[in-house]
Amino acid sequence: MNGEWIEIKVVTKSEAVEPVSGIFYGLDVKGVAIEDPNDITERPSGPFTWDYADYNIFEYGKDAAIVKAYFSKEEQIEEILNFIEEKLKELRDLGIDIGIGKVIRNKVQEEDWANEWKKYYKTTKIGNSIIIKPKWEDYNPKEGEIIVELDPGMAFGTGTHETTMMCIEFLEKYCKKGDRVFDIGTGSGILSIVASKLGADEVIGVDLDEVAVDAAKINVEYNKVNNVKILHGNLVDVVDGTADIVIANIIADVVIYLASFVGNYIKDNGLFISSGIIKDKQDEVEKVLIQNGFEIIDKNNKGEWVAIVAKK
Repeated sequence: MNGEWIEIKVVTKSEAVEPVSGIFYGLDVKGVAIEDPNDITERPSGPFTWDYADYNIFEYGKDAAIVKAYFSKEEQIEEILNFIEEKLKELRDLGIDIGIGKVIRNKVQEEDWANEWKKYYKTTKIGNSIIIKPKWEDYNPKEGEIIVELDPGMAFGTGTHETTMMCIEFLEKYCKKGDRVFDIGTGSGILSIVASKLGADEVIGVDLDEVAVDAAKINVEYNKVNNVKILHGNLVDVVDGTADIVIANIIADVVIYLASFVGNYIKDNGLFISSGIIKDKQDEVEKVLIQNGFEIIDKNNKGEWVAIVAKK
């Protein structure tokens, strides 16, 4: 993973993050992430070579959001840029407000950006007891706290995004000792590790992104959880049997797609925890879940995002 990468970013609006993310998921991305002004505690300065180097998110207003992805320099970048522009136009034609919809391309030295962003990623408490601690920070745990050490690298899932927070809170509420858990789109592996530390007996995290799989495996090693297996591929291709909990922190359209068959991988009375759902898609997701035999038993929202717990 060392060397030069091409970073492509779309400056959009918070409510359009999901459909814009969907554009990147249609490409062979080597990492995808979302930047939100609410997640930034101090204004960056200096000659950085990462994503705040060439512009500042604050210049686009409090409602601005950035979806970014990384590609190897050997890929057909011009074709990828044209594809993204065409898809953004389609979103506009559908009446989706994507804000300025600006597309920015940068050459990024992985070593540079991978170290600079760490300045803005701090230890965070989520729920009643989960502490997400960057690998490079010191922290003295209090009694009863569960520490998850993380270095997400180029994979989604630092714990600071609202969707990840809600999924962790629901795992804390529903995951119990002896559970078997499937984590779809594991990203950095954060949810798999949390499930293990909450007492799950076996956890399987899957992701289509090889970069995410590599990052998740490293984070599993950091946390010394020997009951977590990280697999590259699709749930239906690489996982056998059923789980007490299946969790998917992806996007609404993928949750809708999963709803038609994910029940085959969930035990009777088991749970499907889903997030990455923009508020405007909540009713549609709930309707599809109910149509496929699920009962909505819990839900939460933070910002523009929703998380749903459905019982089989």
